[in-house]
Amino acid sequence: MTLFRMLAAIAAIAALGASCTALADTDCTDPIADWKPREVLRHQVELRGWTVQRIKVDDGCYEVRGTDRLGNRVKAKYAPATLRIRSLEVEFGEHGDASDYLPPARPAAEQHRARGPHTQGNKQ
Repeated sequence: MTLFRMLAAIAAIAALGASCTALADTDCTDPIADWKPREVLRHQVELRGWTVQRIKVDDGCYEVRGTDRLGNRVKAKYAPATLRIRSLEVEFGEHGDASDYLPPARPAAEQHRARGPHTQGNKQ
């Protein structure tokens, strides 16, 4: 095996290991005794206007598949003990609108004030 091939193999193995570590970050590790019932989660997402097709357990998390109030397909993972969202995928339809998933835009002047004086280059 040439040095180039050996280095390429090592790089491929390192990249694979890094990608597995990144994927593991979305796994849930809540003890089963602390899990809230699926029906509580169903009620929570239905209050958002979602229609639930399925709730299942995936990687230790609750996974919800359904549609949002605008008909976009959604897939979300929730920590089962806290019901806090861990990941969200939205497949927008032809007339998709992301406004339900993005915070309201702030005017530029307000954004500038929010950053504070430390970013304005003040010298003391």
